[in-house]
Amino acid sequence: MYRILVVDDEPMICKGLSKTIEKAQHIPTVVQTAEDGLQALDMIKTIKPHFVFTDIRMPKMDGLELCKQISERYPAIQLVVVSGYGEFEYAKKCISYGVSSYILKPITKQNVHEALQKLVDHDQMKKKSAVLTPLRVESWVESMLDSIWVLQVEQLEQVLSDWERELSTYHLTALQLKELLIDFFTMLVKELAKKGVELKHDELKRRISEEKEEEELLPAFNQTVRAVLLQLKELRKSKGKDMIEEAKSYIEQHLAREVSLEEVAEMLGLNPSYFSQYFKTKTNETFIQYRIKRRMEKAKRLLEMPHYRITDISHEIGYADHPHFTKTFKKVVGVSPSEYRRMLGIE
Repeated sequence: MYRILVVDDEPMICKGLSKTIEKAQHIPTVVQTAEDGLQALDMIKTIKPHFVFTDIRMPKMDGLELCKQISERYPAIQLVVVSGYGEFEYAKKCISYGVSSYILKPITKQNVHEALQKLVDHDQMKKKSAVLTPLRVESWVESMLDSIWVLQVEQLEQVLSDWERELSTYHLTALQLKELLIDFFTMLVKELAKKGVELKHDELKRRISEEKEEEELLPAFNQTVRAVLLQLKELRKSKGKDMIEEAKSYIEQHLAREVSLEEVAEMLGLNPSYFSQYFKTKTNETFIQYRIKRRMEKAKRLLEMPHYRITDISHEIGYADHPHFTKTFKKVVGVSPSEYRRMLGIE
């Protein structure tokens, strides 16, 4: 059964096209309608159509923009543009957005059925040639792992949605799908273990293994992956204070050189992007701001000791470029190192 969405702001045309599609022989269809591009995009999230027939000229979001959005966000959906405008530029833009057919009004039964048959033929050919390779599975594991590691819920939901959409293009039995999802989840947990994160995954894995209904396998898998993200979030929350203190201690021990955010993140076993966000959330300053502040505080202590030369102090806190140190110190403290000493009565 092919799910089809017809998009047109003219109710009579929308209804007529829907009826024409439904009358196509030997092609089982379920047709739904939308009156503009914005409504269509909302409906696509829910009904997940195989094909979209859309008019060009519509309010709120026209057909060209709708085709562009669909081609970027839902590349598996095949598109047909129906329009009374036959200009070459429209057709050219449609082709660039992956549109399969371009039908001019007035619509005829023959044109619609030919376009529909073309879509079905292309879909069948794609299914026959579709092979889910181990390399492709690894790519999806990596995408999910990236989202989980930085605790990006929305990003993970998009990856899960894209993964589910791609899986629908393969001819997998319920048993094959179950085995694939279990293997996938096992790979995901192993990758997290390599990063030093041990999760309670036996119970989560059992959710997939015990699911008997084919239509419930992917929802069970998605729920399991979401649970992994939540486990990781709770794990980090429980040791959050220790992580920040560990990072601060590491910076303090290495003030004499340029310690990078990536270096500290690796030491903690964290993704640099996540660590950067987490550090700022917990300290109300960026990693760089904190590191500079601690260096300047040490510089002030050393400047209070008359036997230290300013150039030596510069090297002591990791600034090989003396003018850079002077400029940074003045920016943070408000005066240059030599002026700071004069304020203390040290010449």
